[in-house]
Amino acid sequence: MATFLSDRWSNLPPPTPDVVFTLNSKAKAAADPKINLVIGAYRDDDGKPMPLKVIRKAERILLEKNLNYEYLPIEGDPEFCDASVKMLYSGVKDLPRQRIAAVQSLSGTGACRLAAEFVARTTGVNTEVYLPDPTWANHKAIFQFSGFHHVKNYRYFDSNTKGVDIKGMLEDLARAPENSLVVLHLCAHNPTGADPTPEEWNLIADVCQKRKLQILFDSAYQGYASGDLQKDSIAARIFLARGFEYLVAQSFAKNMGLYNDRIGCLSVTCATTVASEKVFGLLQNIIRPMYSNPPAHGARLVKFVLMDETLRAEWEVELKGMADRIIRMRKILRDELVQLQTPGNWDHITRQIGMFSYLGLSKAQSQALQDRRMFVMLTGRASIAGLTANTAKLLAKGIDEVVRNPPKQKSNL
Repeated sequence: MATFLSDRWSNLPPPTPDVVFTLNSKAKAAADPKINLVIGAYRDDDGKPMPLKVIRKAERILLEKNLNYEYLPIEGDPEFCDASVKMLYSGVKDLPRQRIAAVQSLSGTGACRLAAEFVARTTGVNTEVYLPDPTWANHKAIFQFSGFHHVKNYRYFDSNTKGVDIKGMLEDLARAPENSLVVLHLCAHNPTGADPTPEEWNLIADVCQKRKLQILFDSAYQGYASGDLQKDSIAARIFLARGFEYLVAQSFAKNMGLYNDRIGCLSVTCATTVASEKVFGLLQNIIRPMYSNPPAHGARLVKFVLMDETLRAEWEVELKGMADRIIRMRKILRDELVQLQTPGNWDHITRQIGMFSYLGLSKAQSQALQDRRMFVMLTGRASIAGLTANTAKLLAKGIDEVVRNPPKQKSNL
């Protein structure tokens, strides 16, 4: 056996486990009956994963075309990128497509990482980055690993109203230095499910415009939140109409069920066509040494669906069906809590939108649910998409029990 000249890596600090995936593994290993509301993935009325029928059709088309496996361009599939941008701005007339630079990404996570690298190269890693409090757990790590020195939070969620703290949000953004980067969730805020109203989006735009802030929209749920592509993209359309330059990270994991195909798009809306061309070139320069070019399979499926009128219509019907089912699960859960006369007001469950809900439970109460094999995050975040009519009622009973009988705090995931 060889003798190593050095031991380079034994003294590395122990790895930090990912809380979401660790808890999901625990939930999967738990005995039945159980309720797993950890991972943000859609489930049907039987609680099973549901590949979209329209995606199955697109897969058959892909096989029939017998396409090759040659490398895509650095920026990915151009038709996919164009279809993604046009979907984002569904209903917008005279879309300034020539001023929007777009590249294929490795789902929404990869789009956010490309956006971070882009901002690092254009305004520098000393740019202050503002994330909503709370936000998707991966946002902070993305910017920290991209080298940013100042990753901060702005107030977003009001724990009393279980809605957006618009006053606190506007105050914090008004104090942000010029050229700071602000990350905004386009719709169906993760993890709270609380979104600004159109009127509040205009107030947010006012502050961002006055402070000359850079904007990154994270769009993981367009169409999947309300069932309406246009309604879910109102924030981007407001910023477009007001002449902002901004970035949008799109994911097709949720709204097309392509979780493991890792298909996304990063688009950058610019002031001029010349600027768009330069941005496009810089994004190519970032991608090339990172992963060279993206995979083709998911991009082909998405563009087939978006570019074919029949498939597009079928997809939008399925998409609305998924959104409506989640809305229905919210109502069942809320109504059952009201029927049980669970202490407190539970209207926020139906006011919130999208896949996730902040249930309004304490850490100890969330732990107590886990002990009952009802797996939610310790923040009280639950994936409503994982509920069925039966499990929604069981969850309501579990919530009722832990609210009426406050548990003691203990260490858990």
